[in-house]
Amino acid sequence: MKDILAHLETLRVNIAKCEELERSAKSDIKRSVFRRTAAHYRVLAGELERALAEMQAKDAAE
Repeated sequence: MKDILAHLETLRVNIAKCEELERSAKSDIKRSVFRRTAAHYRVLAGELERALAEMQAKDAAE
């Protein structure tokens, strides 16, 4: 579970960096790239959060 938590934290840091880069980007193309990349990272983070919740529910049931 520690590895999932570590990866989740990495994704959250990447999301924040992409959002910052999106705000500071001068071109529409770059803003779009960083916006889409952050959205992708959010999907991945959501998947990890769901997996953690399932693992925790399973552990609690045992």
